[in-house]
Amino acid sequence: MSRLLLVLLLLAAGPALAISDPREALPDPAQEQRAEALGSQLRCLVCQNESIEDSGADLARDLRGIVRQRIAAGDSDAQVIAWMTSRYGEFVRLRPHFDASTALLWASPVLALLLAGALVLRRRGAAPPPPLSAHEQQELDRLMREDV
Repeated sequence: MSRLLLVLLLLAAGPALAISDPREALPDPAQEQRAEALGSQLRCLVCQNESIEDSGADLARDLRGIVRQRIAAGDSDAQVIAWMTSRYGEFVRLRPHFDASTALLWASPVLALLLAGALVLRRRGAAPPPPLSAHEQQELDRLMREDV
């Protein structure tokens, strides 16, 4: 019974965020929720495959603090994201906007598939090599007998 209770408590705990110091959290629950949502959209520049909310890196902690400061100062979500991208570039976003500078980034999976398909089709359409001449066949037979 105690094991079942422990499992239920662990499941109810929800995902653990990287806030290592409770003093990082904003006192207003609505603002803290906004900060967490924004932080989950921003890339940790050290880890690169984690959001700043999931990362334990010092830089991620600093970025979480900046997000929370800007929210506490009254910035909108769009203003916080705009400030972060103006400071760190579009790379700071886990899902960059689609525009002329990121078009290749967004199109690269499709382009890779098209290139692979073209290479496969080109390889299939290649003519088989011509058969060996009588002289080439004799030379091959002679070489095969020498190896044995």
